[in-house]
Amino acid sequence: MKADEIRALNDEELFKKLEEAYEELFNLRFRAATRQLVNHREIPKVRRRISRMKTILRERELDIR
Repeated sequence: MKADEIRALNDEELFKKLEEAYEELFNLRFRAATRQLVNHREIPKVRRRISRMKTILRERELDIR
């Protein structure tokens, strides 16, 4: 998800997507710990997506555009 796509979401949708991303990260870490994860590059991608969402939430909080 790109920053423009995230900015198009309203706050409620953004919080829902953020929660889903955290759940996905948990599942990826769990699968990595049990050696069932095939593509290890998924973990940094999800972490980056979470940071992007949190940054946009912070921008909205500070009303920066």
